[in-house]
Amino acid sequence: MAKKLTRALSFLAALVLLAGLCAGAFALLDYHWAWQPVFNYKQLFWDGWLTTVGISALAIPMSCAIGLALALARRAPLATLRDMARIFVELTRGTPLLVQLFIYWYAFGQKLSSDYRLFAGALTLSLFEGAYISEIFRAGIEGIAASQLETARALGFNRLQTYRYVIFPQALRQSLPPLAGQFASIIKDSSLLSVLGISEFSLAASQVSSFAASTFEIYLPVALGYLILTLPISLWTQRLEQRSRFET
Repeated sequence: MAKKLTRALSFLAALVLLAGLCAGAFALLDYHWAWQPVFNYKQLFWDGWLTTVGISALAIPMSCAIGLALALARRAPLATLRDMARIFVELTRGTPLLVQLFIYWYAFGQKLSSDYRLFAGALTLSLFEGAYISEIFRAGIEGIAASQLETARALGFNRLQTYRYVIFPQALRQSLPPLAGQFASIIKDSSLLSVLGISEFSLAASQVSSFAASTFEIYLPVALGYLILTLPISLWTQRLEQRSRFET
C-alpha cells in the first residue's frame, strides 16, 4: 500500500511540475486568449472527433489483420508468396503515406461514391500501418527460441498448433510495447485522410481556423482530443503486457 501511495505521489508531482512549466511558458506569451469564437464551432469539432474515432476503430483491427497476414506470408514455404509480401512491405514503408493515399484513391477508389470514402481511407491507412505492424509481429515470431519449436515438434504439434500454443502467446507479449506506439500512430496519421475530403478532427480544426482568428484556442483542443484517444490505448496495452508477463 505504501509503495502504491509513493508511486501515486511521484506521478502527481511530475504532472504538477510539467503543468507548471507549460503554464509558465504560456504566461510569457504576449497573447490574448479568445475562446468564444472557437466555442461557437464546438459541433464541428465534435463531428470531426467522432469521424476520427470511427476511422481509428476501423483501421486498428484491419491493420493488425493485414500485419499478421504479411508476417505469416514472410514465413510461408512458398518463395513467391514470401517475395510478394516482402516487396509490399518495403515499398509501403519506403514511401510516404500521403503519396499512397493519392495513388490508392485516384487509381482504385476514385469511382466509389462518397458513402465509401471513409472506409476507403481507413483501408488505405490500414495497408500502410499494416506493413509496419507486420515487422513488429515478424520480430516477435522470430524472437522465439529454436529449441521451443523443436520441443513443439517433439510433442507432435502440427504447424497450426505450434503457432497457437507456442509462438503466438510469446510473440504477442514481445510485440505489445511497439504495438501501442503503432496504434497511436494510426490515430494521429488519420489526420492525413483530410486530403481525400474526409472531415476528420484535424480538418475540422483547419476549417475553424479559417473562420476564427485563433490559434492556440483551436489546436490545444485538438491535442487534447487526440490524447483522449491515444492514452487509453497505451494504458490498455501496458495492462495486457503485465497480464501476459511470465518467466522464460
